[in-house]
Amino acid sequence: MKRLALTPIQAFFLLVAAMGVLVLAVEASGNGYFQTFTALMLVNVMLAVSLTMTNGFTGMFSLGHPAFMTMGAYVAVLFTYPVGRKGFAMPALPEVIAQIHLPLPVAALVGGLFAALMGWLIGRLVVHLQTHYLAVATLGLIIVVQTFALNLDGFTRGGRGLTGIPREATLALIGVSTVLVIVLCWRIKHASLGRAMLAVRENEMAARCFGIDAFRLKITAFVLGAGIAGFCGALLPHVVSVMSPKSFGLILAFNLIAIIVVGGQGSILGAVIAAVFISLGSESLRMVEESTGVYGVTQVIVAVALISFLLVRPKGLFGLKEPFIRTS
Repeated sequence: MKRLALTPIQAFFLLVAAMGVLVLAVEASGNGYFQTFTALMLVNVMLAVSLTMTNGFTGMFSLGHPAFMTMGAYVAVLFTYPVGRKGFAMPALPEVIAQIHLPLPVAALVGGLFAALMGWLIGRLVVHLQTHYLAVATLGLIIVVQTFALNLDGFTRGGRGLTGIPREATLALIGVSTVLVIVLCWRIKHASLGRAMLAVRENEMAARCFGIDAFRLKITAFVLGAGIAGFCGALLPHVVSVMSPKSFGLILAFNLIAIIVVGGQGSILGAVIAAVFISLGSESLRMVEESTGVYGVTQVIVAVALISFLLVRPKGLFGLKEPFIRTS
């Protein structure tokens, strides 16, 4: 088994090569459906890896990723929406911002930074909560953000949503972003910062006795996860060309938790594999729903499959491990 294990450098080049082949093959196909699905799948990978860092490394149970995605998405759209249409779609927007137009990579970074800032402010209030208390608090955050977005009609058009968002999120941009997010989370996990986070996850009281600042580490994981979620949220409207307050809601939160539970809470490779297979499975079930007219069955099947899987492998695919890659 050890002979088959890759070094981190070899794994990195394999990841880059696989991502390059995937992006080039899908782009060469010229099929818009495959291109959109691949983009959405890669965004799911980024979200799963970032949530693995937030929840898996520290033992927190946050469901707030969709809220931070909504924040990042609206902030990015403010800067990428066509200047000539901002006055009609966003009449309350200050003139200074209305005249600014940024390329998507820059706007997405701005959206991610805004989400990270909000993550820092909110995290200072909620990360001291344990297990299901934190889950309920971050679940409520999704509702609060959606309510704000619905009522800020002058900025978001409320329930009508924003249409005509430029499709600037290319597969190449999303592929590069996915590689960078995976590498960032991998480096954090196998650095002293990540080892301290894992110590907090295993036994917070013991970690505190050794001088580890558990609160600071939880805030760090929460903010990084929020920033990546905001960046992903900024990309998605530029894939599908629409954005509404309910674009990222409770179903997405459930799907992300299902992904990291199946992959193993703390395993980056597990999160990537689970995100790919659950994305493929959900899309297949969606097609079955449309062909049979039985809507809503996807969530039922995913929930039953998740329960069945956990009965067989309660720690997920790999638990905390990173198989096939040498980590020491």
